[in-house]
Amino acid sequence: MARRPPGTVLVVDGANVVGARPDGWWKDRAGAAQRLHERLMTAALPHDLVVLVLEGQAKGGVRAGRDAHVRTVHAGGNGDDTIVAETEKAAVAGSRVSVVTADRILMGRVEFHGATVMSPTWLLGELDD
Repeated sequence: MARRPPGTVLVVDGANVVGARPDGWWKDRAGAAQRLHERLMTAALPHDLVVLVLEGQAKGGVRAGRDAHVRTVHAGGNGDDTIVAETEKAAVAGSRVSVVTADRILMGRVEFHGATVMSPTWLLGELDD
């Protein structure tokens, strides 16, 4: 039996969101990723699935895999390519996709696959509520 795709998917550019606030994240990238993951787990976001994409040292803070409604993906190389691949996969499955990033080039790449782009400031505001 085929699984029904999530209706709404939020793909999060972890590096971009963590980097949006100068709170010392660069001293502990893994810890910053872990804190973001924890906040995504408890947030009341209007999405069926949240995909958190991590790259580099940040991957050490959260294991890859699914925890409830949050799926963490470790980028093998370029985080942007992984974000585009996750966006395309969700869109092809029939989900409505939003991507959180401030990277202008990445915005164009995910919009090509029909995604709506949300800013890191928007997400951080949702997580602060």
